[in-house]
Amino acid sequence: MAIRVKLDDLLHDRRMTLTELAERIDITLPNLSILKTGKARAIRFSTLEAICEVLACQPGDLIEFQPDSGAGKAPIRTAS
Repeated sequence: MAIRVKLDDLLHDRRMTLTELAERIDITLPNLSILKTGKARAIRFSTLEAICEVLACQPGDLIEFQPDSGAGKAPIRTAS
């Protein structure tokens, strides 16, 4: 996976539970858990904003790009 969600690290650093965060940003615990485990396919900007506000962080503190090894992958084409 190329995108790593670092929610566990942020929650640990702030001594906050996933349940507490879910309550504070008004999102269901199952949906937040999907995000935490990296199984989410997308995240709304409003959700990202709420998480960042409660955890006092920037989006880059929450998500990180990790390039795949690239083996067997076609190069990404860009518009000319």
